[in-house]
Amino acid sequence: MKEKIRSAFLGLAIGDALGVPVEFMSRATIAENPVREMRGFGTHQQPAGTWSDDSSLAFCLAEALCAKGTAYSPLEVAANFVRWYAQAYWSAGGEVFDIGISTAQAIRRLESNPNNFVAGNWDENSNGNGSLMRILPLAFAIQQLPISERFERIADISSITHAHIRSILGCFIYTEYALLLLQGQEKHQAYAQMQAQVNAFLQKSQVCSLEEIHRYHRILENPYGDYLIRPLLDYSETEISSSGYVVATLEASLWCFLKYDTFESAVLAAVNLGSDTDTTGCVTGGLAGLYHGEKSIPKAWLQTLAKRTEIEDLAERLADKLS
Repeated sequence: MKEKIRSAFLGLAIGDALGVPVEFMSRATIAENPVREMRGFGTHQQPAGTWSDDSSLAFCLAEALCAKGTAYSPLEVAANFVRWYAQAYWSAGGEVFDIGISTAQAIRRLESNPNNFVAGNWDENSNGNGSLMRILPLAFAIQQLPISERFERIADISSITHAHIRSILGCFIYTEYALLLLQGQEKHQAYAQMQAQVNAFLQKSQVCSLEEIHRYHRILENPYGDYLIRPLLDYSETEISSSGYVVATLEASLWCFLKYDTFESAVLAAVNLGSDTDTTGCVTGGLAGLYHGEKSIPKAWLQTLAKRTEIEDLAERLADKLS
């Protein structure tokens, strides 16, 4: 477990850091000078190896899990988010240089009302990838729970900044897949099992509408109406968006992870899609690190990564707490 948590944490931070210098750049622009190694400066003028709010908030979540393990409180997670926003807690270099609009709005609500952790917007337009990017540490804490309770925990943590069911569902799909990879399953077999388990749970529990399930039809391949359902890997790169929309980010990250068979090739493919590069890299890197292991990550990238020692210590503390 310790190795799995460590490789997942390093993987998500590496993917994030690879994407930071080219965030918001178009796919065509990046294609002129593709990302092949750690770069410095660029979009946010940060040194090479610097990760963004994606990793910071994931590590804030992990710290709350370290404090109380499976008995954590969403209020503690929310408090860590506020601490990051106000004091740059768990930042890569002592400053908060990147934050999504919905996440910023939610954290300001948390500051004014710290006793209510559900600070995320409920409206359909608030479905950015801000909860998806930081959800992975939760998988390690809820793996022994029944699927219905896993969904509830995921909903609680997503709702701190993103309370709409679409964002929650994206986090749920991603976490359920991560849990199957954590069990050691081959990635394509795990993907098929995730589809079956998630579809069965959604149909039985009715936690969301068929319309919301269909938003993820490329991933779940769940027949709905007159739509032609195609497997995710049947889509070409030109059909894969890499925007900050939660559905697009999850599609892009799973597409890269399933299509490419090494950590390096998967995260580079994710970052070179352009647009929200740090988050696509982070979400892909978390799965790729978990699946391929730390040895698959190029040593030069690990040596450049900001606060590598602190990340490894966090992973060890979490593993000890959950053991």
